[in-house]
Amino acid sequence: MDMSQDSVKSLQSTFKTVGVVGRPRNDSTLQMHKNIFHWLCEQGYQVLVENEIGKALNLSENHLASLDQIGQHAQLAIVIGGDGNMLSHARILCKYNTPLIGINRGNLGFLTDIDPKNAYAQLEACLNGEFFVEERFLLEAVVKRHGETVARGNAINELVIHPAKIAHMIDFHVYIDDKFAFSQRSDGLIVATPTGSTAYSLSAGGPILTPQLNAIALVPMFPHTLSSRPLVVDGNSKISVNFAEYNIPQLEISCDSQLALDICCNDVVHIQKSPYKLRLLHLHNYNYYNVLSSKLGWLKKLF
Repeated sequence: MDMSQDSVKSLQSTFKTVGVVGRPRNDSTLQMHKNIFHWLCEQGYQVLVENEIGKALNLSENHLASLDQIGQHAQLAIVIGGDGNMLSHARILCKYNTPLIGINRGNLGFLTDIDPKNAYAQLEACLNGEFFVEERFLLEAVVKRHGETVARGNAINELVIHPAKIAHMIDFHVYIDDKFAFSQRSDGLIVATPTGSTAYSLSAGGPILTPQLNAIALVPMFPHTLSSRPLVVDGNSKISVNFAEYNIPQLEISCDSQLALDICCNDVVHIQKSPYKLRLLHLHNYNYYNVLSSKLGWLKKLF
């Protein structure tokens, strides 16, 4: 869902405090963080920097903040890094409805679309209101054991149910809206949002879902039967998974490949939309299909 121009102006007028988060693995000098921090201060913004980064830059205490504090006080967060940085920070900041914009210092950059070479011009345009806001839904997994909730986790890209040890098959049943849908013997199941359809799900043969689709993709991982195929269901569906008792005892749910939840064979996993949304700021010239073409190496126009 995109915002109206009036909503954009209203949001832009609230930009008083800006958070700077994210730390790419290959950026030991933090030079971009330092430059962005000083540039924002010169523009008159109060700047909050993630604790670890701020301490490495020797910033004063009034500029240091935890992610939760940035979510509570900042009207915008700038994520410096790749999509992994965006995912890990967004899962926390989305609880505060904080809009995010990413400067891509990673490899792919499906979610972090500001080019570091033009970062200041693009950030200035953004802070001046030349943007639109795109909302992406998250998934929430709830693990029930004897009717009690024992674990819970959110994912922006995907939730992956799999054995804790590699190269083991598991048997499980999948229910959609409390109706039996299918049984499967496979290495696991990927449950992906449209955002995650170009991530792990794509590598497993899943479909590309455009970001605004209200849909969830269920993609089997190395299924035992050739009849197993990806399934796309309504985004408001409740997906439930239970497991055969003879499976190996250690199972996991991976949330965006960053957070793992332990599950047992007698647990039931329920997956549905999270109440939180990821709010991404894009410049007006953003085109999702250009991103796909660039990142996936699609052919340019033939005529």
